[in-house]
Amino acid sequence: MSFAGKTVLITGASRGIGKSIALRLAREGANVVVAAKSVEENPKLGGTIFSAAQEIEAAGGQALAVACDIRFEEQIAQAVDQTLARFGSIDVLVNNASAISLTTTEQTEAKRFDLMHDVNVRGTFLMTKACIPHLRKSSNPHILTLSPPINLDPKWFEKHVAYTISKYNMSLMTMGWAKELEKDRIAANALWPRTTIDTAAVRNLLGGQMLVNMSRKPEILADAAYYILRRSSTQCTGNLFVDEQVFAQEGITDLSHYSVIPGATLYTDLFLD
Repeated sequence: MSFAGKTVLITGASRGIGKSIALRLAREGANVVVAAKSVEENPKLGGTIFSAAQEIEAAGGQALAVACDIRFEEQIAQAVDQTLARFGSIDVLVNNASAISLTTTEQTEAKRFDLMHDVNVRGTFLMTKACIPHLRKSSNPHILTLSPPINLDPKWFEKHVAYTISKYNMSLMTMGWAKELEKDRIAANALWPRTTIDTAAVRNLLGGQMLVNMSRKPEILADAAYYILRRSSTQCTGNLFVDEQVFAQEGITDLSHYSVIPGATLYTDLFLD
């Protein structure tokens, strides 16, 4: 599939993995909608919807910056309306926005539990619901959600059960959409990294610079997303992909250039054995 003239709506695309996917598709000529909350820069996180839009246009795509907190249904509706007003279609939805709190049950405050489920589950569901009628009109419609394969080993629940079930719910919805939307030729897949990725969450919440040095760059997920989204929507659906699997299917085995530090030992991401 050529992305020239195709419209991709990406949630949480002001920085990190979402922005990397946006830039990758922009280089292929896509129209990219940056739907995220960041309208003012947070020094710890960096980037806004406006700075991301500027980078997208510099990379060769057309960009639309939309302030959108997917916890609110009216903001989702406005994001979809603005996308259609500007570009006239939605061909791809990337559900990237996510909230994380790696805390035990007693450590997880109600507001953190609610945030993870409002963003990861409810927001992803409602954004997808809003886009489906427009995806139906595309020649190769795709939904791609950043969530993991479902691993029921209890070790992935014991230390952060609230976060785990919120991310697994995103994957369960992906499996459901693949079957539900099969008749409409709308593909639904999930994507997850084999290793930790150099993002603000890793730098600020998880392991700091030490873990960053054992991580890969966000560009690995951007390239994996590109390979998935260019596939036929009728032939590639219902998968909970790990990035390395996608590259193997493309015949690509050397991923060394994605490492933050070439040759460093890499840290396996959550939910993968």
